[in-house]
Amino acid sequence: MTDFSYQLYSSRDFPPLERTLEMLKRQGYSQVEGYGGVFADLKSTRALLDANGLTMPSGHFSIDLLEGDPQKVIDIAGTLGIKAVYCPHLAAEQRPTNAAGWTKFGQRLEAANTVYSKAGFTFGWHNHDFEFVALPDGSIPQKLIFDAAPSISWEADIAWIIRGGGDPFEWIKSYGSRIGAVHVKDIAPPGENTNEDGWADVGYGTVDWKSLLTALKDTPVKYFVMEHDKPADDERFARRSIATVKAL
Repeated sequence: MTDFSYQLYSSRDFPPLERTLEMLKRQGYSQVEGYGGVFADLKSTRALLDANGLTMPSGHFSIDLLEGDPQKVIDIAGTLGIKAVYCPHLAAEQRPTNAAGWTKFGQRLEAANTVYSKAGFTFGWHNHDFEFVALPDGSIPQKLIFDAAPSISWEADIAWIIRGGGDPFEWIKSYGSRIGAVHVKDIAPPGENTNEDGWADVGYGTVDWKSLLTALKDTPVKYFVMEHDKPADDERFARRSIATVKAL
């Protein structure tokens, strides 16, 4: 691994984008992952990426946009050079409450994959924690999604798997062939970093990234994306995290 990416959502509280991209280039990143907040002015975003020698091979797009205006997604991705399109989240009020509902949601993702794969993109799902919490009947939403969407890729957010009660090594073993990208982030020890929602810089928490990276070597993962959902200092997070992963 020589190319490391950075989810720009991590720096949403530290504008402007120009400053963020300059910082990331300085810290040794070559890639970034986009999200809705940086898609407003595509011409400017593309110019800033080019000026800093950065690429944006992956991006997050809401399920509403993915289903409601696929041409807009394709245009954004084309302008910014995005190759992998990921659906990143499902709002609490939209989440199914039973197995049939999650199966239907998986079918929606499979239908979206048909659209975006025909347009030349990798398409997949990025998980949080709620997909790993068993339903009343014992079924696991993430498995239901995968079963109903056999063609989609997976951006595995390892720390969220752990927070949801899942074993990331077991999920990598079972579904590693689906993994196209990984979110690299860490969880602080219990009671620590409460001002950062309990997250930590990579290598400064409880997640065994050394072993995880070894396990991921047998998967087709292309993008290793640093992420911190609420850093108090994004440059500290960016600097310490890439240093950790480069040393492993």
